[in-house]
Order: sequence, then structure tokens, then C-alpha cells
Amino acid sequence: MKALKLGIGLLLALTLAACGKPPPYQQQAFVFGTLVEVSIAGAPEDQAKAASQAVLAKFDELHRLLHAWQPSAVSRLNTAFAEGQRSPQPPELIAMLRDAEAIAVRSGHLFNPAIGGLIALWGFHDDAPQGRVPDAAEIAKRVNQNPRMTDIHIEHDTVWSSNPAVQVDLGGYAKGLALDEAARILKAKGIRNALVNIGGNIIALGQNGDRPWRVGIQHPRKPGTLATLDLHDGEAVGTSGDYQRYFEAAGRRYHHLIDPRSGYPATGMQSVTVLVSGARAGTRSDALSKPLFIAGAEQLEESARRNGVEHYLAVDAAGNTRVSPALAPRLR
Repeated sequence: MKALKLGIGLLLALTLAACGKPPPYQQQAFVFGTLVEVSIAGAPEDQAKAASQAVLAKFDELHRLLHAWQPSAVSRLNTAFAEGQRSPQPPELIAMLRDAEAIAVRSGHLFNPAIGGLIALWGFHDDAPQGRVPDAAEIAKRVNQNPRMTDIHIEHDTVWSSNPAVQVDLGGYAKGLALDEAARILKAKGIRNALVNIGGNIIALGQNGDRPWRVGIQHPRKPGTLATLDLHDGEAVGTSGDYQRYFEAAGRRYHHLIDPRSGYPATGMQSVTVLVSGARAGTRSDALSKPLFIAGAEQLEESARRNGVEHYLAVDAAGNTRVSPALAPRLR
């Protein structure tokens, strides 16, 4: 059995500052179970430091709100669901539940944050997964319970579920939401040029000196990158990969991206990276990489159309790279 490995879906590849110009100001932290980095260009150090600290403070707040297996608003909500109880929830969480439901419905429920019980069964609700394949009958039982975000009901500030099997896990959504919050805070602090990287989910503001921010898309099986990509202002990239959080048993890899239709880790892809722009680019880039990954190679194009994703790079289970026509000209 192989120990858990934590990977980063996108390796930040900051280009060197032009001669005579200072490098970007950077702060790092460990939040959402991964490395977080805020890079700010063209701002005085005291302004950049204050803005970075405000961003990291917001990340800590979201981590405490959304943690799926430590005490949090989400874990308390899941307890209420299991007990058939109604519970008041903060407006911020209610807005997230509504948004996550809309994304889930559009994806045909391949993006399904209601399957937290299945994720826990596989041992991915621990800092170090248990490394054991669950009993097939227990997996089938949870799949047959068919928990979905549409089972969640909201009336004013009160939330309940018509399906006690619903256990919310917003891990495939939270990092993207945090990127959008970071962009909002940085702009409010007068920062025009920044790059925020949450474990490979990245959003760009402005540019790095006289050139765009550049990131590298990590190869899912080898050290180094598949390609590099220049990000424009407001663009975000998100990656789902089978190398980010997994264990191996009997020579087979079991990762945390569970297919809600089967109850087992999806098998058709090694990684999927999507590039998104416009409103809520961070949230969408994080969430929308999941249904494309779970759909697999044969349904990749159909899933991309259904979810409104024009720019993607995918590596299928056989190691073949697939790039959408819209993204291909922008890759190096």
C-alpha cells in the first residue's frame, strides 16, 4: 500500500521580473489542506502585506465555515440532515448551497457535493486516508440512497433535507469560491495586479509587471509541466486530478474524486484542467473541472458543452492529452 500523496494541479511558474524591477511580494500559508500563495506585483510592500493578510484571514474564516469533518457550520448542518432536523444557517452558507445546487443540476449531478457520506466511507474525510477499499455492499447502499443537492430545501434562513443520506462536502467548490473572495478583497484594497494560488486553483488580476502572469499545468504522472499558459485579467484555472489525494491498494490507485453513479473513484481520467473567465471565474473553474473529470474521455466533449466549458486540457486514463480547440492556441 502506498502512502497518501498530496499534489498540486497547477505549478505556479512566475516569470522573472524585468531587470531593475522588484519581484512580486509573496505570502504563503497552509489552508484548505493545501499550500496557498498570494503574489502581488506593482504595489508598495506595506499595502501588499496588508492585502495579503486580509485574504489569508478570509481563507481561515471559510475553512472554519466549510470543513466537512471538523467542527464547522457544514458539519453541524450534516448532523441536522442525518437527524431529520431543520437548522438555521448563515446567509453566506445558504448562498453557497444554492449556487452549488445550480452547478450540480447543470452537470447532470456529476458534480455532487451531497455525497459527503461516500467520500467519508472511502476514508477521504481524514488528514491521512485509511488506505482501504470499502465493502462493496456498503458502497451500493449509499449509491442507492441517491443523495443530491436538490434534496436540500431552504426557507428564509432555515435549511433541511428530505433525504437523510445527504452529507454536504464543498471541498470541490470551496477553493474556487475562496479565489473569488480573494479577488474581491484585493480589489477593495487597491491591488490591481496579483496571482492567488490555492493548491493549483489560480486566479489572476492584472499582470506581472509588463507581461501576463504565467502558470504551468502539471503533468499528472511525471515531474514538471505539460504546458504553460499566460493568464489574462480575471481568468481562473482549476484542475481535478487522480494524483492530488489518493491511496494505492493491491496495485490500484483510489483517489478522492468519487463518481456518484458508481460510488467508486472515477476511472476515465488522470487530470482535467479548465480555464474560465467572467463572473465567479474562481468558483466555476474549481467546480466545473469535476464533472468533466468524472464524465471520462468518451463523454468529455459532451460534458464540456453541457457545463459551458470552452477551454480545457485533459489527460485520459491511457495518458493521452486532449486539448479543446479554444485553449490550444494559448498553450506553450
